[in-house]
Amino acid sequence: MLTQKIPLDVAELIPIKSISFSNSYVSRTEEFHTNGILSFPGTWAPQDAALEQMDNGDWGYMMTDPVTLNVGGHLYTTSLTTLTRYPDSMLGAMFGGDFPTARDPQGNYFIDRDGPLFRYVLNFLRTSELTLPLDFKEFDLLRKEADFYQIEPLIQCLNDPKPLYPMDTFEEVVELSSTRKLSKYSNPVAVIITQLTITTKVHSLLEGISNYFTKWNKHMMDTRDCQVSFTFGPCDYHQEVSLRVHLMEYITKQGFTIRNTRVHHMSERANENTVEHNWTFCRLARKTDD
Repeated sequence: MLTQKIPLDVAELIPIKSISFSNSYVSRTEEFHTNGILSFPGTWAPQDAALEQMDNGDWGYMMTDPVTLNVGGHLYTTSLTTLTRYPDSMLGAMFGGDFPTARDPQGNYFIDRDGPLFRYVLNFLRTSELTLPLDFKEFDLLRKEADFYQIEPLIQCLNDPKPLYPMDTFEEVVELSSTRKLSKYSNPVAVIITQLTITTKVHSLLEGISNYFTKWNKHMMDTRDCQVSFTFGPCDYHQEVSLRVHLMEYITKQGFTIRNTRVHHMSERANENTVEHNWTFCRLARKTDD
């Protein structure tokens, strides 16, 4: 995750007692999810009671009580304090009583905007920091959301000419391929042999595969500096599928995300067809001094 804090020249826009400032840096953040709702730990009270308190004008009670928003069909739960952090923003006016509000059939406040992108807006309201994934590409859309909500410090962060991504990052790649040789004339089609290959320069990943997937050691036929291969015979089809599924799960748990997939059909011999499936996984990493 990438975090950019608010620049000094907009510090006067923040109606809080103190805040720290620094240049961009890479950090990790944790989020709490409850039944698909982005939220954070706190004291919870029934929503109906919270709404009743708001109708009665008891804002002191509501400042720490949870408020649920429906943003484009996505539910978010936060506090009134968070939503009114910037009083001059649209949300500050909306929840400060100066702007009309709409409700969905369940009584949640409704905003007809981009639901997934609102998580970044809400996290900015919570922390006064712009925190984005390293592979985030929807900057133009997020700028439009910041303009709509009229959160000036967030707009300043998104318009900052400094690069959001550290210059010392690079992309690590893992290639997973499954090559099957099929009999042309059998009915149903018979698998003659299958080779499952993992290719990457991330040596720790290859070592992990060698150490954790010992159940399939008898099928491991080739181990090189940047490659590990497993070979399966015609009776081992289910073993290959099981290993492939476990490998994909293991690779994604190491922080890789799938970039693309492709299928290639070949006919090398008169009685054989070859089908090759490829999956490419990528993750961003930081360069280290050797």
